[in-house]
Amino acid sequence: MEDATKNTEAGEKPSNFNLPNVLTSMRILFIPVFAWLALTQQWWWAFGVFVALMITDKLDGDIARARGLVTDFGKIADPIADKALMITALISLNIASTLPWWMTIVIVIRELGITFWRMALLRQGKVVPASKGGKIKTTLQAVGVGMYLCPLPDWMDIPTYLVMLLAVVVTVVTGVQYLIDGQRANRK
Repeated sequence: MEDATKNTEAGEKPSNFNLPNVLTSMRILFIPVFAWLALTQQWWWAFGVFVALMITDKLDGDIARARGLVTDFGKIADPIADKALMITALISLNIASTLPWWMTIVIVIRELGITFWRMALLRQGKVVPASKGGKIKTTLQAVGVGMYLCPLPDWMDIPTYLVMLLAVVVTVVTGVQYLIDGQRANRK
């Protein structure tokens, strides 16, 4: 760990071939496997793969920051992997389960809209950092998707729907908050 810290402190960029980037790449490669499992309604397997992919999402960022292995590849690939997994999960659940399409449409429009907006600002040299609300949104989306993936008893249909509904509400609210915060920060 000392070597990685020394390299980044000395101004050297860490290699793109590192554990966090390998985890991110593996996450991207396993998205089709997850989709196939969900679309063929192999729910427990789909749930297990989804949980594993969400854990690697947390791990790759934690490891990258702790070891000074933050790379440009990771900054680009990690959010792509996150969005690809969530969009794939939502669409798979629309096709193979009872997740309402309108929820997926709202989430996808917000996710892609904010992503493109942040990229446009970045090209202007303006950075919109991730927020705590964004982390809550991601957690709620993951829990909602996980609940839809689990073959739960029928009495859990309403709680599952309500968790996903809450995820949609928080997704919209945090999207609006990003726009407000971004506008305020970039006026300065």
